[in-house]
Amino acid sequence: MIDKELLDLLICPSCKGEVEERNGKIVCKECGLKYPIKDGIPVMLVDEAQK
Repeated sequence: MIDKELLDLLICPSCKGEVEERNGKIVCKECGLKYPIKDGIPVMLVDEAQK
């Protein structure tokens, strides 16, 4: 689980939308891209995202 303060700072690098943690991934509320969390660290790279 990602710290709430860190999650509040993160935005989607693709569309700059708000994100939330869902099912072990960081999910953009705007475009729906899903970013993985590896070893407790969000990987906020568009190339690593899933649609």
